[in-house]
Amino acid sequence: MKIAFDVDVLAKQMSINDMVHQVADWGYKYIEQSPHPRINPFYKHPLFSRETEAEYRKALKETGVEISSFIVVYRWSGPTEEQRLHAVANWKKIVEIAVNMGVQVINTELSGDPHQPEICNGMWFRSMDELLPLFEKEGIRVEVQSHPYDFCELNDETCDMVKSYRSDALKYCYSASHGFFYDKGKGDVRHMLNYAGDDLSHILLADTMNQTVDCRYIVNPPGVSMAIHQHTAMGEGEVDFDGIFETLREMNFKDRTFKVGGESITCVSYFGYPERMNRQAPEALARIKCELGV
Repeated sequence: MKIAFDVDVLAKQMSINDMVHQVADWGYKYIEQSPHPRINPFYKHPLFSRETEAEYRKALKETGVEISSFIVVYRWSGPTEEQRLHAVANWKKIVEIAVNMGVQVINTELSGDPHQPEICNGMWFRSMDELLPLFEKEGIRVEVQSHPYDFCELNDETCDMVKSYRSDALKYCYSASHGFFYDKGKGDVRHMLNYAGDDLSHILLADTMNQTVDCRYIVNPPGVSMAIHQHTAMGEGEVDFDGIFETLREMNFKDRTFKVGGESITCVSYFGYPERMNRQAPEALARIKCELGV
């Protein structure tokens, strides 16, 4: 199992070189490269100039850190055909970049419109039918996660969509901080992880409050958004991490290896409080190693 750190909390405030060195200083061997304005920006075409690649490769070589995975977010579920076509083109470019960088895993979202679920569902399957042969040809494991305010927020339904392709190149990513959306506030992590079963290849660890409970979040005016959630440190919210780690141990998640993309991945996905990371990032790494016996 690879233990990675999602660098979103760092990328907004430091260079790529400093970002990589910081992750290494915290003791991590792997980076999960979330959307970055110079590499894989949200919704837009990937960039990654020669200069950016050279800076990244130099920092990786100096530290011994590796990129476990890219995160990309593209409108491959539309809801318009123009958006979908742009997203498919973006996917083809990020696969090219991943192959060039020796990265075998891309973590992504459904990225549709919750107000048009039927259209977005059909467009996602259309995009998958077009892109899956490319993923399989290039040996890229694409891991899909449902996300708050997507056309499908539910764990089990998204798992069923992934499983329907029966492909070694398509797996499921579980995000702990989205879990209360995944089962409409129950937070039954054991059921959700077990439902993903053998297709669970990646887990994102961060805490949040249960948004379905009254007044967990005070928003003015009330009801502005029902997609509010957090990515705080484990123990700062209401996610059942004891249940998560117990289930991962029962599944022997740490020893999973997949035909495409290799080892399973556990990623620390803390956002929003860079001033706390010097303490929280090493604490998270230590807890994962202790809980999963790495």
